Amino acid sequence: MTRIIDLTLPLEDGAPALGRLARPVIIPHTTHEASKKMKQGTPDDLLTFTTTYMGMLDHTGTHIDALIHNNPDGAPIDEMPVEMFMGKAVCLDLRHVGDRGDITREDMDAAEEKAGVKVDGHIVLMCTGINERHWPNDEICRMNPQVTEGATHWLHERGSMVHGVEGPSTDRVEENLFVNHRICRDLGMVHYEWLWNLEAVLGAGEFQFQGIPLRIKGASGSPVRALAFLD
Repeated sequence: MTRIIDLTLPLEDGAPALGRLARPVIIPHTTHEASKKMKQGTPDDLLTFTTTYMGMLDHTGTHIDALIHNNPDGAPIDEMPVEMFMGKAVCLDLRHVGDRGDITREDMDAAEEKAGVKVDGHIVLMCTGINERHWPNDEICRMNPQVTEGATHWLHERGSMVHGVEGPSTDRVEENLFVNHRICRDLGMVHYEWLWNLEAVLGAGEFQFQGIPLRIKGASGSPVRALAFLD
């Protein structure tokens, strides 16, 4: 039996977003009551319907960055191989790092040992606990830890080209240094941001992960439905 764990942030109108990014607008478009005037179906059996308007950036909610996001010569999301967005994964427990802390190479070593999985090309998810501590308060947008230069190279050295974090960024955005993003640009790595419910896969060992982006032509990223498949 396979158990599926949803690792996707609930996407809702006005959800917290970084100050430089727009909040999502998710509102009713057509209601069942309003659609009655279209008289679909038959007089004694109207077929009403509802639709929702969604206005949001491609980096809204649980999303994946495309290579072009920080590299003008990189591939947009629709041209990246879909295989990048699925495969073997492990979730590392980094909750001890705390708000606005530094995730170091030493932290990664210790978390890998605790997880009992030798990282070798895995998609590496990092549970820092900031969703549990701060969601849905806006302050969450300035509480995420920094994935340091050492931690990013640690991932690359182990063949991990895709990683994922809770919160809106892998970097402390207000510092304007974007260490993790710049290294990812140079090494062809990408990451998921604002994953959800990672506590549910701590201690699970190796599992299969999928976070498939929409096929948005030319886009710099995409919202995803992130799922863990546990035996």
